[in-house]
Amino acid sequence: MTTTAILLAGGSAARLGVGDNKVYLRLRDVPMVGWSLAAFQRCPLVDDVVLVVRPEDRDRATAIASGLDVTKLRTVVDGGDTRHDSERAGLEAIAPDIEDGTVTLVAIHDAARPFVRQALLDRILRAAAVTGGALPALPLESEFLLRVDPSGRSAPVGAADLRGVQTPQAFRARELLDAYRRADAAGFHGVDTAESVARFSDLRVTTVEGDPDNTKVTFIEDLIGAEQRAGTWDETPGGTD
Repeated sequence: MTTTAILLAGGSAARLGVGDNKVYLRLRDVPMVGWSLAAFQRCPLVDDVVLVVRPEDRDRATAIASGLDVTKLRTVVDGGDTRHDSERAGLEAIAPDIEDGTVTLVAIHDAARPFVRQALLDRILRAAAVTGGALPALPLESEFLLRVDPSGRSAPVGAADLRGVQTPQAFRARELLDAYRRADAAGFHGVDTAESVARFSDLRVTTVEGDPDNTKVTFIEDLIGAEQRAGTWDETPGGTD
């Protein structure tokens, strides 16, 4: 079994308001994207990495990977206008190897989640290898949620039965590629990988325990929290770009 990790680093970070792609902001002097690259580099279950970036970021993304000695970096490809487009670009970059069976498992991760532990990668990849798909999730912290129907009527929803989904999400490669091609033919753009898989494949997806530290940097308070977490993180990337 060969596993490729697709790392999505092509966002604009408009909600963060820093004037640059957030994945190039530094945490302990290492760009955020470098933290995820280093995590995949260390993981013995990951064979290679596809990095998806904006065209204007290609050179600095490649330099960061080189500075961190990421020998598993397979290729750097240009992303699209949406997350779904970028996922598809990453998959199509390795499509020949998926189709001939060389790549059997694909994990897709947001570069804006820099704190992905080896234990989490191990749980996800081992579960996906058995069932066909796996994603990490945690119970929602909110104690009161409402479901609102199209007429505006609301009803309470029990938070105990709901989970917040994280990345990486891992799936059997052939079925994942087929799901994205079907989604594109239908004009569908999922909010994340799991939604496209759920709608356009028959894969059985297992939920594994997520990690509360595996948070996504979206707003300025998330960045402040990430800077604090980086100061005590026990799986710090080595080197700089």
